[in-house]
Amino acid sequence: MLRQVMEVMDLLDDPQVNGELVRDWLVKSGPIDVAIETVAGEKGSTDFVKATIKAPNRVGPTLGIIGRLGGVGARPSCLGLVSDADGCIVALASAAKLAKMALRGDTLLGDVIITTHVCPNAPTVPHEPTPFMGSPVGMEVMNRMEVDESMSAILSIDTTKGNWVLNQRGFAITPTCKEGYILRVSDSLLEIMRSVSGQPPAVLAITTQDITPYGNEIYHINSIMQPATATAAPVVGVALTASVPVAGSASGANQFADIEMAARFAVEVAKAYTAGKCDFYDVNEYARLFQLYGSLAHLQGK
Repeated sequence: MLRQVMEVMDLLDDPQVNGELVRDWLVKSGPIDVAIETVAGEKGSTDFVKATIKAPNRVGPTLGIIGRLGGVGARPSCLGLVSDADGCIVALASAAKLAKMALRGDTLLGDVIITTHVCPNAPTVPHEPTPFMGSPVGMEVMNRMEVDESMSAILSIDTTKGNWVLNQRGFAITPTCKEGYILRVSDSLLEIMRSVSGQPPAVLAITTQDITPYGNEIYHINSIMQPATATAAPVVGVALTASVPVAGSASGANQFADIEMAARFAVEVAKAYTAGKCDFYDVNEYARLFQLYGSLAHLQGK
């Protein structure tokens, strides 16, 4: 998927980039429905992108792929594409690859919905150990625009380099989160990750704090699990990682080989999940947890 990754990185590395330019690029790949909506906030505006690759004979579930980020650029404080853009790059490259597959006749058994947003001049936010990228709009708006009720399961892809929790280059997945429960790591996803990377799979540790909504004055590793606060669907984070803390606002920090590998993982999950060959969680085990300990959905609210 190097072609898709390189093309979308070049597209986004532009102070004039917007949703319309992204849509024009995506529709050249194959049969894909792309909707753009501009949303303004107190700190500017951003273009939300929603791309859908429809299964011609849909019999499988719908996978959601969310490219999480504050912005693809932090102008004027930083010129160029920033590290925080990784989630957007992976999501859009995956959308283009799936559309090209459909054009060539490799159609999936279920729909795939890819959402992200494009902002070349997002603000930055103080955070330890490195600054966060901010966003022109709040997290509630992001979740409303990016989490679709049709998504049966979600991959939430986000740059996760500004920490000392996971210290290796590449990408990692999180345990599955569903309605306030942090469940065990999906064996299906670990197997796909092993095949894609050719290495032992890496798992990002998340905490109860990380699956609560932003704005509650509690530390979060980043926004990777925020979609889990806005849906009953199982959510798994896909984290782009580094060996040392790297600020989300740092330019020249997008590792294209890692991004390509994460995008390839997303596409392989889409193939398997829509065909009923990949489980995000054990339904019976979740039912037993619910029976024993009740609902934890209150963690999804402030």
